[in-house]
Amino acid sequence: MLKVTVPEQRWIDLVGPVDGVDLQVWDMSGPLADPVGVTFVVSPYQVTSAGYDNLASATDATAFQLLSAGYEHALPFLQPGMELANARGVHDSATAELAATLILAAQRRLPDYLESEGERRWDDRRFEPGLADKKVMIIGYGEIGQAIARRLLPFETTLTAVASRDRDGDELVDHIHALDDVDTLLPEQDVVVLIVPLTDATERLVDADFLARMKKGALLVNVARGRVVDTDALVDAVASGHVRAALDVTDPEPLPDGHPLLALDGVLEVPHLGGLTDAFAPGPPG
Repeated sequence: MLKVTVPEQRWIDLVGPVDGVDLQVWDMSGPLADPVGVTFVVSPYQVTSAGYDNLASATDATAFQLLSAGYEHALPFLQPGMELANARGVHDSATAELAATLILAAQRRLPDYLESEGERRWDDRRFEPGLADKKVMIIGYGEIGQAIARRLLPFETTLTAVASRDRDGDELVDHIHALDDVDTLLPEQDVVVLIVPLTDATERLVDADFLARMKKGALLVNVARGRVVDTDALVDAVASGHVRAALDVTDPEPLPDGHPLLALDGVLEVPHLGGLTDAFAPGPPG
């Protein structure tokens, strides 16, 4: 009998009986009460560092399943012999949907109009950047990157895809560029979308030089990890009027009250909403 912990009782209710599997509830908020024989641990969607410390109490566990696509935060807490699985594919639709929402909201300046509505006043109409005919570069062309591309193509965009290595394109893009090509591609892009994993190669990928190479008035969209962007450099670039930003993730996260990013015109922030839709746990067909 395979013993598996899941974070909530409703998971057991949704899944129902599984032959050969004993499902138990453990939300990692405290040590595992009865670790004997528990070999597979499913993480809650959000875990504190104290919760990760409790992973050590699962002494027989050989596999740890995350509910997030990102995984770098869990690596320091893995026990010897424990394999890590991320939630690849689970958040593709929701994250791509949010990326498209951020781009459209920023390009059509919806925050300005919402602010006017909140002040109970009618704002004058004006021409906005829009999305049609724009060049969009997606840095991090994995499954989520492809999902973003599928949503942006119908908006009459020209897409450029970037991944870790140069390779042939697919049904969405003619060619996939290597990360080393970004510097030469940046000056032509109207929108730059970040959806790379956080690694040594991508941490602070977006620094002052990267931002300076961006087209004046271009939009940076980060739905990856906050530390992919040098926050101080971004604040300077937006404050100067050189670029704009739409951010699902930040460094630090959450942003403390009074942080410069929160006060800047030209920045749209949401509090790490990427995977948070009903698509995370779809109900039965029909």
